[in-house]
Amino acid sequence: MKLLLTAIIFSMFTISAQAFADIKIEMLNKDDKGNKMIYSEELVDIQVGDTITWLPTSKGHNVEFKTVPEGVDKIKKSKMNKEYSYTFEVPGVYVYWCTPHKSMGMIGIVIVGDDISNIEDAYKTKMVGKSKKKLKALLDSYGQ
Repeated sequence: MKLLLTAIIFSMFTISAQAFADIKIEMLNKDDKGNKMIYSEELVDIQVGDTITWLPTSKGHNVEFKTVPEGVDKIKKSKMNKEYSYTFEVPGVYVYWCTPHKSMGMIGIVIVGDDISNIEDAYKTKMVGKSKKKLKALLDSYGQ
């Protein structure tokens, strides 16, 4: 009985350790609603240990992080037209954009672990063009 209980407890920890999500976000020239230069998911709420993979569906897109929580080293900018994955290990708000389409509003936000302790830094992220209003709208919409 003791051996069975030990096996059950061990399997529970093994399952939870493998329960991380792998989210896919497409980099789009246009979505099915007619929005141009957009990530398929613009605001994502994930848990520590989850991975996001950005998938180019057309040429000319990448991922460049502009704001990250304290304790995160600078995240390498992705190469143009290449699939890119990042595993989020530090809770907080992450803001990113597509380098060539930032002024067109191609931005995204990842909130990790329901931690918004650095949201003021996110609001202060230097944006250009349509990204300015979009950043504020996305951050304002969090939790609503």
